[in-house]
Amino acid sequence: MNLSELLTLGLQALSRNRMRSALTVLGIVIGVAAVIATLAIGQGAREAVQAQIRALGANTLTVMAGTVTAGGVRMGGMGSNSTLTADDADAIKKECPAVQAVAPSIRTSAQVVYGANNWATQVQGTTADFPIVRAWPVSSGVFITDSDVRGAAKVCVLGTSVVEQLYGDTDPVGTTIRIKDMPFKVVGVLSTKGGQGWGGSQDDVIMVPLTTAQRKLAGRTFVNSIAVSAVSGREVDAAEEQITELLRQRHRIRPGMDQDFFLFTQQEIASSAAETSRVMTLLLASIAAVSLMVGGIGIMNIMLVSVTERTREIGIRRAIGAKRRDIMMQFLAESAFLSLAGGALGVGLGIGAATAITQFARWPTMIQPAAVIMAFGFASAIGIFFGYYPALRASGLDPVEALRYE
Repeated sequence: MNLSELLTLGLQALSRNRMRSALTVLGIVIGVAAVIATLAIGQGAREAVQAQIRALGANTLTVMAGTVTAGGVRMGGMGSNSTLTADDADAIKKECPAVQAVAPSIRTSAQVVYGANNWATQVQGTTADFPIVRAWPVSSGVFITDSDVRGAAKVCVLGTSVVEQLYGDTDPVGTTIRIKDMPFKVVGVLSTKGGQGWGGSQDDVIMVPLTTAQRKLAGRTFVNSIAVSAVSGREVDAAEEQITELLRQRHRIRPGMDQDFFLFTQQEIASSAAETSRVMTLLLASIAAVSLMVGGIGIMNIMLVSVTERTREIGIRRAIGAKRRDIMMQFLAESAFLSLAGGALGVGLGIGAATAITQFARWPTMIQPAAVIMAFGFASAIGIFFGYYPALRASGLDPVEALRYE
């Protein structure tokens, strides 16, 4: 039998039970679509996180308050202790030759008001080096200056999300807003940074001088973190060593004692985020692959039923000269057609689902050709694998017994 005859006979056999064939194909469709959509979501999330990390700069380091040991008891987590100060940041900038710029930060939440509009947002106290460390320039106006920090001036720089909520299309530079019922003059607007890979928006923030945040808004003398920019990407490791040694000396941490701070680079964050995203993507894809296996079992089930229903037909074909190989190839062709049709429809559904998630849920997705090929190829292989046993069983029927079957 040639290929065209196999396909013709296979389509005729499947068309006799269209509803049953459609339900069998549906298992493969859902499986392929789930694999493609989950891989697209996982890859999109990974790229979003990596893009945010790249936006921070390859030569950026972050120091955060860490564990404190008191009386043999270890307390506190990352950023939760008052172990870092603005003096630590000044010392890092002055005494670490591999460091280019330093920006200590303190965060608090506040309700801000302009005219009849108000908005709840994050207020971050920082210094003049912040745009250098974070590679985040202003789009209009100016950023906080050293004199603003020294004088604890009540000035602020707005993120674009805050501008949209309070001003709409109006330029805010030169106006006055109220933060926790205190007037602040708007001196600048940050450029748009975009969403964070883990949710939220980086642009939903207001920058104020560090001393202003400490004394008038947060009521704290310590800082939550210190962002550091090395002089170059090659000097990141040297900067890390210098900062660690300096802070251990300043905090009087003896050898063998736990550090009361954490220090990590953007590369470490990127590696950790990539590994986490990879594991989650594999987990989601594995769960989705179960649907493909279920679809394959459905194909085996329908083909076994078909063998039973068509026993007499198989006997007649064998009696008029059909070989065992012809019978096997016919049933394999039918199972392959079911899996290929389901795979093709699943690819379309998976791509459509990923696109819809991006448009309506605003969740980043990235469809990779390799993932599409893998899912389609896997579906095809499953159809042939699970169709082999029914085909073998059909080809092994005794012609005489098959002709007697009712």
